[in-house]
Amino acid sequence: MPLKFLTALLSFFLLTPILSIAEDNPQKTLVATRITTPPKIDGVLDEEVWVKTRCSAMNFVQRAPNPGGAPSVPTEVKILYDNHSVYIGAYLYDVAADSIMREFTKRDDFGFSDVFGVYFDTYDDDINAFEFSVSAAGVQIDRRWTAMGRDESWNAAWLSEVTIDETNWYVEIEIPFSALRFPKTPIQEWGVNFRRSIQRNNERNYWNEIDPQMNGFVNQFGRMAGINNVKSPVRLSISPYISTYYDTYSGDGNNPASANTRFNGGMDLRYGINDAFTLDMILVPDFGQVVSDNQVLNLTPFEVEFDENRQFFKEGTELFNKGDFFYSRRVGGRPLLYGDVDDQISNTEEIIYNPQESSLINATKLSGRTASGFGMGVFNAMTSSTYARVRDTETGSVREVLTDPFTNYNVLAFDQSLPNNSYVSLINTNVLRQGNYYDANLTGTAFRIANKGNQYAVFGRGAVSQKYGLADGDEFGFMSSATLAKVGGNLRASVTNYIESDTYDPNDLGFLRANNEVRTSANIGYNIYQPFWNLLNLYTDLDFRYQRLYEPSVFTQFNVAASVRGTFRNYLSMS
Repeated sequence: MPLKFLTALLSFFLLTPILSIAEDNPQKTLVATRITTPPKIDGVLDEEVWVKTRCSAMNFVQRAPNPGGAPSVPTEVKILYDNHSVYIGAYLYDVAADSIMREFTKRDDFGFSDVFGVYFDTYDDDINAFEFSVSAAGVQIDRRWTAMGRDESWNAAWLSEVTIDETNWYVEIEIPFSALRFPKTPIQEWGVNFRRSIQRNNERNYWNEIDPQMNGFVNQFGRMAGINNVKSPVRLSISPYISTYYDTYSGDGNNPASANTRFNGGMDLRYGINDAFTLDMILVPDFGQVVSDNQVLNLTPFEVEFDENRQFFKEGTELFNKGDFFYSRRVGGRPLLYGDVDDQISNTEEIIYNPQESSLINATKLSGRTASGFGMGVFNAMTSSTYARVRDTETGSVREVLTDPFTNYNVLAFDQSLPNNSYVSLINTNVLRQGNYYDANLTGTAFRIANKGNQYAVFGRGAVSQKYGLADGDEFGFMSSATLAKVGGNLRASVTNYIESDTYDPNDLGFLRANNEVRTSANIGYNIYQPFWNLLNLYTDLDFRYQRLYEPSVFTQFNVAASVRGTFRNYLSMS
């Protein structure tokens, strides 16, 4: 009964004409100007190349708090380029210097500051983009935009300066072509957009309008023309390192004091094979300076998922993360038999050392995307055999116990960008262990297909997991997820079917807290984005969820949840 009710309800709302459909906004075009003498990046836009450039991006449009409205103050942006870099000059007009919010923060943190940003969709696929933003305090923010959302970990080398006079502030940016990836064609056709945030008004403005009724972000960019006959430069960096550690132990009644010295050495390499593909390698890495995980008191029977803090595994992983099948913390993570050491020692033995991480020998990733929107990624990593040490309390002898065999990790990913902010991906993860230990493989897919107006979409995931060499025989499992949704306009709705078999296990190179689930869910909401009455916006949401076990097929729960949230004209939000 609940399933039939949900299906009928969603069918009614999906087929009901929406009250308001946002018309396609005209796409603006900006022409970049080629120059021979680059400007000095000092935040002072007084060079002749800026003064004589007449093609400007103006007439910004509010995204918030009044979508489609005129900004409170004007903005003007110009773009230049030469064979080495793209240059952006922004004139951010205001009313007074003390009205410009400028909080000094660490890199990649907006803080409470006015911000100017530029976005480049260099492959013009309406999905992937580069962001370069600067706060009024001069802090740089750079990010990658992908189908998976924003990649906050991405960093590039680029220049920017900010100046402020009596009433206005100005930004000058140089982005080397080495910081971008773009197709090898004589005439470049990029998507572009500019953003300006005015904090005192909680105001966000974009050059090409970002309509909240339209699904997506990169697909709402404007166009940039005029960049011709530029080449991607050689991209090569080699970073060798040497590190040393000195550990001391003060000792206790049973163990004498000790001291230990360790030396490590290795190398990082990054090479741009061509305009699209980049090779990254680390040899004998040392993550001793990586921030530690937060201490978590876990009283549940489920594993805790930690963030990835190692820079190599954070950058350039967009292709590998498609479908959410790859959990990079498995590489160099807890040894396979870490918790089994107690079962392999006698009553007279004690554990004196049991490493919580396996030793990473090297890791390599090759990834990129062609001009046709085809992306490919190959990842490989190897960890050495890991041993715990145990000591016999009667004889004092010490022996080693294997906790993790030599292991090879592989990920292969293919992704094709499609029109209308759509894509289809294929991902394979594989773990091979030396000796008489099981191997694991997972093959999965992720997709999103939307109509031309990006109002309706179907998206989902599917995967098959395999374990080979188990004592009880090989093990196979599967998962599937499919969603039909209305993703644009004021009225939003979706219906989802999700299945995980009781033998589905991606955890050798992925992450899943628990399997054995069948879930049908539905969602409907009506959102008002334009100010009305005393409100700036209003969001409503109604959710249904019906859940069973996959094996045995028994009912577990049925949930209904509703929410309303809105922002008043004084920016006070309530929900």
